[in-house]
Amino acid sequence: MSSPKELRYSEEHEWVKVEDGKARIGITAFAQSELGDIVFVELPEVGDELQSDEPFGSVESVKTVSELYAPVSGKVIEVNEDLEDSPEYVNESPYEKAWMVVVELSDESELDELMDAEAYDKMTDED
Repeated sequence: MSSPKELRYSEEHEWVKVEDGKARIGITAFAQSELGDIVFVELPEVGDELQSDEPFGSVESVKTVSELYAPVSGKVIEVNEDLEDSPEYVNESPYEKAWMVVVELSDESELDELMDAEAYDKMTDED
């Protein structure tokens, strides 16, 4: 399974799509496949500040509850409210329908810490 090339990836299995100084964030196909069927998603509120490498929400699957870690810092400007009623989107469409939040980046240099698709795929192949 190869990851979308236009995204950046964290070691905690979050993806980031950069769009005009904003970052759209979700969890990877690898992460959702490891978790199993997602039954609940807890996300921050619009206006909340995320700190890189700090928890910002959680996903609950039939197997476990897993924290979400912010791959970048910034202010939440949009939350995917569709996930409240349809957490299964995380399993069905991790890169399209199941984005979780959009943040206004507070430090774009943090993007340099993230992996490209090739490095992320290599890391997950070793797991």
